[in-house]
Amino acid sequence: MRLERKVGACAILASAAALVVCASPPPKSPEQERADAATVERILAALDANPIYYFRDVEVSVDYGVARLAGYVWTTDALYAAQNIARRVPGVTGVQDTMELERQGNRGGGDGTGSN
Repeated sequence: MRLERKVGACAILASAAALVVCASPPPKSPEQERADAATVERILAALDANPIYYFRDVEVSVDYGVARLAGYVWTTDALYAAQNIARRVPGVTGVQDTMELERQGNRGGGDGTGSN
């Protein structure tokens, strides 16, 4: 009975290890690195060109076309606007958002709407 448990446990561990190895993405090719870097630049330019909201505290990264937005904004409207702007950029296949709302305004800047 103990031998069966050990064999079963080893099989489960081996299966889990195989899943982890298979789930890891392959290293990026130089072309993919360049494409993702260019997409980051396009997203940053599009955010910077927005006349309504202040997006200088939004951090952007791109991995295989999936844009990741981090950092903070001051309103939910700005948060949704950043997502929509990123989605419209050529080369973006998806958007993941981990941005936060800065509700106390103690980090400087503003929401770009002229309200206080």
